[in-house]
Amino acid sequence: MLAFPDGFLWGAATAAHQVEGNNTTSNWWAMEHAPNSTMVEPSGDAADHLHRYPEDMRLLAEAGLNSYRFSVEWARIEPERGFVSRAMLDHYRRMIDTARENGLDPTVTLMHFTVPQWFQKDGFWRADDAVDLFSRYVETVLPILDGVRYVCTINEPNIAAMLAGGEDAANLVAFGLPNPDLGVADTLLQAHRRASEILHTVPGVQAGWTIATQAFHSTGEPGADEMLAQYGDPRDHWYLEQSAGDDFVGVQAYTRTFIGPEGPLPVSPDVETTLTGWEFFPEALELGVRSAWERSGGVPVLVTENGIATADDTRRIAYTQGALEGLHRAISDGIEVRAYQHWSALDNYEWASGFRPTFGLIGFDHETFERFPKPSLAWLGEVARRNGL
Repeated sequence: MLAFPDGFLWGAATAAHQVEGNNTTSNWWAMEHAPNSTMVEPSGDAADHLHRYPEDMRLLAEAGLNSYRFSVEWARIEPERGFVSRAMLDHYRRMIDTARENGLDPTVTLMHFTVPQWFQKDGFWRADDAVDLFSRYVETVLPILDGVRYVCTINEPNIAAMLAGGEDAANLVAFGLPNPDLGVADTLLQAHRRASEILHTVPGVQAGWTIATQAFHSTGEPGADEMLAQYGDPRDHWYLEQSAGDDFVGVQAYTRTFIGPEGPLPVSPDVETTLTGWEFFPEALELGVRSAWERSGGVPVLVTENGIATADDTRRIAYTQGALEGLHRAISDGIEVRAYQHWSALDNYEWASGFRPTFGLIGFDHETFERFPKPSLAWLGEVARRNGL
């Protein structure tokens, strides 16, 4: 058996906007319902996780998992500038308590892409007071985080900076990533560092951010290696380097992209692809973890997302098996990895792609919201019970 370290966390992950439903005060809700929106469909009720989280957590725990990563929604907690919803703070505290009651270690994300509509309207991450406003939100949430071990400040700031570059979210499922707004990247780093300082006022809390690692591959042609550095540094590598000194860094790995002398190449027509059009490449996780460890100078790693969009659950299991074998190789080489959280606990709203790409360990009926645990959930739960492959 390929055994994992004692105390290793085995879990699944979600993001508030993608599963809760009716997040009407967020910037994404506004984008989904804007005239000529490029979104395939609106999030609507999503998976109604807002009301059904106790059942969803119970399913994860009964399968054998011992951790759950979820996000709290700034747009619900502060739906208007300066107004705090005590009821929503209490809701997220109940989620934390419910996770614990089910034996799930809660990993809490403070911002998973979405922000309040007023924040977007008032200048977004380009506003002079953006870092102050985010810091105020973190201070507001702080009391409900009592006893939470791992807090992710910002989800995928590298993707957030690319989205802020003015490009369409639909581009994120294509092979070429948009140009990041480097000013927004700097602001997100400031926001992360300020948030970490605030979080560290609570005993026991460990703070980090999560990075979408890209597993860029050079084609080996003349100029390709130089292009990989030029293309990869502002989209991936820089963020891992800035994680130095954090309590942990979250790695979110899915696929790879080949870089030639002219830039990224489309996915080869002769490889297996997923419902997002990405190459089926389980080794992306090992490569992302190694990159994070090396570039951060040895910051402990949490795998905060890893999975595939597929309608064939046998391929989900095969992908996850391959990813975990690679993760075990990285751990065997001395890399400190503390958790594996699969993306996603539930089939969910995949941003510009709508509901078609199914990443979940649990499916659901979009009219009745009845849950359908997939064989992959039972499989991963067994891995968790054994703490090994």
